[in-house]
Amino acid sequence: MAAGAAASFGLMDKAYFVGRGEILSWVNATLQLSLNKVEEAASGAVQCQLLDMVHPGLVPMHKVNFDAKTEYDMIQNYKILQDVFNKLRIGKNIEVNKLVKGRPLDNLEFLQWLKRYCDSVNGGIMNENYNPVERRSRGCKERSHKGPTKSSKSLQANRLSSANSADGASPIGKVCNAVNEEHYMEQIQQLSEKIADLKVSVDNTEKERDFYFSKLRDIEILCQRPELEHLPMTKGIRKILYAADAKDSSLPEANEIITRSPGMFSVSDEAE
Repeated sequence: MAAGAAASFGLMDKAYFVGRGEILSWVNATLQLSLNKVEEAASGAVQCQLLDMVHPGLVPMHKVNFDAKTEYDMIQNYKILQDVFNKLRIGKNIEVNKLVKGRPLDNLEFLQWLKRYCDSVNGGIMNENYNPVERRSRGCKERSHKGPTKSSKSLQANRLSSANSADGASPIGKVCNAVNEEHYMEQIQQLSEKIADLKVSVDNTEKERDFYFSKLRDIEILCQRPELEHLPMTKGIRKILYAADAKDSSLPEANEIITRSPGMFSVSDEAE
């Protein structure tokens, strides 16, 4: 399959029905990683290496930052990925702003697409000579030899500053500071994951709310038609729609309006 046709995978393609578990197993087995969640691949480094596997030598792995934590560093990885897409004439749109936020659904969808693409190259046959661990470590070494990036310079300055301020501290104090820092980082990571899950939940709830609201609005418009608004059934429906008290159901009153209306049920209906 040609690389240029890769972006033609539709939303109903079988690629988007692959579950998270299968995606994670595929990524971990292919690149010898141990990801637990799809959003752990939000930095773009995993995607770069997957393309490096199917197109050896095309991805400048020495520029890929597997330690990217900030959005700035992640975006640099996606720039590398976009350059590779351009070389391969892949028209797939990379929604970088969504991916770097670590949203599970966006990262899952992109990995689903990427798996479908990798499976389409060479019939999905993996390169047995490809060593993902060695490729990552070699890339990291080359990147470190070429000098630190702007962000790493800033990080190095912070570390030097922290070291200078901690010179007078005891070894126990230094260990305690390191333990506390690690503990806080774990808490931040856990809270970030909870926030991401809540965002997904809120998005789904808003979609469901809008769906049912549109249905109720359609019913309301239908009940306002002149030839229908005087009917007992219409009055009963409007009684439910415009009920002010959310605790008590208006269904009994609506039923009473319908059943007490003369001529609502014809004699022929009763005979049946």
